[in-house]
Amino acid sequence: MLFVCYPKCSTCKKAQKWLDESGADYTLRDIKTENPTKEELKQWWEKSGLPLKRFFNTSGNVYKELKLKDKLPDMSEEEQLALLATDGMLVKRPILVAEDKVLVGAKEKEWEEYLKP
Repeated sequence: MLFVCYPKCSTCKKAQKWLDESGADYTLRDIKTENPTKEELKQWWEKSGLPLKRFFNTSGNVYKELKLKDKLPDMSEEEQLALLATDGMLVKRPILVAEDKVLVGAKEKEWEEYLKP
């Protein structure tokens, strides 16, 4: 599994601790230094089954500075994916990418359901 996070984020730290305690085998990727590409984001979004808006970090400064709350509804999916690929701080985190599923945000119950044996 790939665990995409921002190491300074308290939610990401909590999720990583939870992964470690559950004995999960994963590769860590810092979203700030290695931003997901448009292609990766598209694959993850399609695999997740979630609305694309869920991939935006709506509480982040970049999201607010760009006034994306008002702009996103008028943007195409391609434009949104391209925008997400420009800055890791725009992307909701953590993201857990597994073979058959992508989990976005640290919803412990969702992660637990997926990871339990």
